[in-house]
Amino acid sequence: MAAVNEYLPILIVGAVIGVFTLLFTAAYVWECRKKEEKDTERTMSDGEIMRRLLVYARPYSKEFFLSLMIMLAAIAYDLLTPLLAADIQKLVKEEFQLNALFVRVAAYAGILVVSLVCTYFQAIILQKIGQKILTSIREDVFTHVEKLSHEQLNNIPVGKLVTRVSNDPNSISYLFTNILVTLVKNSMVVFGVLGAMLLLNYALTLLVLCFVPFIVWFTIVFRKFSRKVHRSVNNATTDLNTYLSENLSGIKITQIFNQEDRKMEDFLKKSRALQNAKQGRMAVFSIFRPMVYMLFVSANLCLFYFASRVAIRGTPLWGQIITSEVIVAFYMYISRFFNPIQALAEQFDMLQRSFAAAEKIFVILDMEPSVVDSEDAVELEQLKGEIEFRDVWFAYNPGEWVLRGVSFHVQPGQTVAFVGSTGSGKSTILSLICRNFDIQRGQIRIDGIDIRKIKISSLRRHFGQMLQDVFLFAGDIRSNIILREEGISDEQIMQACRYVNADSFISKLEYGLDEPVRERGNNFSAGQRQLLSFARTIIHNPSVMILDEATANIDTETELLIQDSLEKMKNIGTMLIVAHRLSTIQHADNIILLSHGEIKEQGSHQQLLAKKGRYYQLYMLQYQKQQLQKKEK
Repeated sequence: MAAVNEYLPILIVGAVIGVFTLLFTAAYVWECRKKEEKDTERTMSDGEIMRRLLVYARPYSKEFFLSLMIMLAAIAYDLLTPLLAADIQKLVKEEFQLNALFVRVAAYAGILVVSLVCTYFQAIILQKIGQKILTSIREDVFTHVEKLSHEQLNNIPVGKLVTRVSNDPNSISYLFTNILVTLVKNSMVVFGVLGAMLLLNYALTLLVLCFVPFIVWFTIVFRKFSRKVHRSVNNATTDLNTYLSENLSGIKITQIFNQEDRKMEDFLKKSRALQNAKQGRMAVFSIFRPMVYMLFVSANLCLFYFASRVAIRGTPLWGQIITSEVIVAFYMYISRFFNPIQALAEQFDMLQRSFAAAEKIFVILDMEPSVVDSEDAVELEQLKGEIEFRDVWFAYNPGEWVLRGVSFHVQPGQTVAFVGSTGSGKSTILSLICRNFDIQRGQIRIDGIDIRKIKISSLRRHFGQMLQDVFLFAGDIRSNIILREEGISDEQIMQACRYVNADSFISKLEYGLDEPVRERGNNFSAGQRQLLSFARTIIHNPSVMILDEATANIDTETELLIQDSLEKMKNIGTMLIVAHRLSTIQHADNIILLSHGEIKEQGSHQQLLAKKGRYYQLYMLQYQKQQLQKKEK
């Protein structure tokens, strides 16, 4: 009974650790029985991801080596200060000398200062490297996204791309600035402290090591749950970013249809999902950290219980003599032993989190653009503007043909208009000419050359596109017209603006060309944005101009300005027009009427009216509508 009472504190500690171990084991088994959530983007091995990430780190190998050397100096604090503290304890216990105490305290302070200075410079070096790597990754991702085809961009939510370019590189930067270095440092500290404890007293070291299996098991369980909650947080963050990107862009529609409450409900639902995911992550960490701390406290209790008893009695423990200075040193070493182990577990999990972010980035970088230059693609220095479609078939989705055997020929300098009902393939034809998509059958020729044999950048450089939904970037009028291209003077800009009648409203603005442009140009009317797009097109000297519903939803006064601009632009080169208002294309050299992806009629305005076919019916319907509107006025 006396023996039981003597070791009762140790038995209580063991019982508590045993209970928590059983609970952790039961939770781990229960989690393993669940169906693992499938992560479709986690297909790369950690080794492959690390190999690809090292490509970004390799240019800074000297800086990383310098950081490692500084780290070794910083580790000296963790290894030497417990020995100094033990030496001070010995000094106090035996022959106390104030001068000797000052020397040891000064040495302790010196080691601390050196460690702090080394840690500071190491952090500065790593942060600079991390920001450079972060910039390189973002540049690569953004540049690659720019190369993707329209089809690929349509299949990727904008919010997902924003996350890949913005959030995910941050995790990779943190990998290089903190995680890898901390992993190396903590590993070196653990082994260094273990070696120092073994040299100091192997008996007490063995006592401390009895707690290591429990730390290892708790870490394995922690990784199982933490990986799951980290994945939930990442997925919830991406979902919220995607939702915000879409709904903030379409907030006017939400307001028009009075759907604010429903959208707010959806937003709150996704926000709560992210909140719950983060709370789950906090719950996992709030359990793991106290458990490690419990083991740390238990190790100290066992140290003080056994070591103090042996030291007081003056008897050896497993053949090792234990003194008070040894107890002081071990107390400090235990703290330096357990803290890095806890950090290693958390850092390793964050390492996996960074790998997951890196893999998502590599998924984007590994996407091969579906529209690319052929190996024998040529540079097109000049473009006459001759366009020919030869039995062109095209489908956005396999088997759902948008164009069916379309053939037509456009002579250089001609104005050709495409008309037809919605979904007939008009806008698709214009997209194919610019090679935003690749056709499945047939051939498209520019100046007698298959467009697949022309470099994409060279081909698009000769086209000027004016769309119905004009996109203006935040900035000013000047930057939106020249699109940051250098070597264009203000006089050239104003000359282009006068040519397309855009000067009529620019001259009335307070700041002229420096007038601020808000996001998407929402501080300008639709007609003003359209005139700016005309100026933007003209100033880049295109050989072929494409107008896709450029006169839709424009007021009558602005339409007259635009019509005058169009008449002037006809003299520049070949012009392709898609328009629902037949009155705007009466002077076109050729009008092509499409229906269900096939050409039904083509010819001049007068020729098509004379046929009294589908075009004639459309024209008469619009004419009668206009006459009715005039009578109502």
